[in-house]
Amino acid sequence: WSSDVCSSDLTASTGLDALTQLIEPYVCSRPNPMTDALCMEGMRRAARSLRAAFHDGRNAAAREDMSVASLFGGLALANAGLGAVHGFAGPVGGMFPAPHGAVCAALLPHVMEMNLRALRLRQPANEVLPRYQEAARILTGRADAVAEAGVEWVSELVNDLGIPGLRSYGIKPEHLPELVEKSAKASSMKANPIVLTPGELDEILHRAL
Repeated sequence: WSSDVCSSDLTASTGLDALTQLIEPYVCSRPNPMTDALCMEGMRRAARSLRAAFHDGRNAAAREDMSVASLFGGLALANAGLGAVHGFAGPVGGMFPAPHGAVCAALLPHVMEMNLRALRLRQPANEVLPRYQEAARILTGRADAVAEAGVEWVSELVNDLGIPGLRSYGIKPEHLPELVEKSAKASSMKANPIVLTPGELDEILHRAL
């Protein structure tokens, strides 16, 4: 996170990867009290500091917040798991010259939205649904925020930080069936809060293009 070597583009992609690695363990299928604490504090730090670090690379307080958030995300994913964002990101990175963090950022709001839709449709009593609401409250800073507000906040952040769609890395609609097949088998996908159908996985990728 050194301001001397970390450009705004690199800050955006790595910072959004750090945020993804806080959100996914928090809403994954196997969280625990330790990872919850790490994710909640990490999300607070990223929410208040990622934009600041992006706009002013020499903002030491923002850089420190993002460094701590990144560390906490690493500890959380190692002790809980990730989800569909990283389930996609591995195969995408293996098939295309795409920066990992930027791929995660392009996918994150669409995965969050699809997980919410699938959970409400097939598992409306799943205890992960209140977690999405709590994540929204942390990210937006609003006590009355609903889960969709978190998705909207992430989507706006991705846009504000100039993250391109997956098309920019050469990914085309004809590549999606292979990506869906490979992603469904990825280890990170196993911790997603609900098993997504091939059709749902395909829809996420189409939206992220």
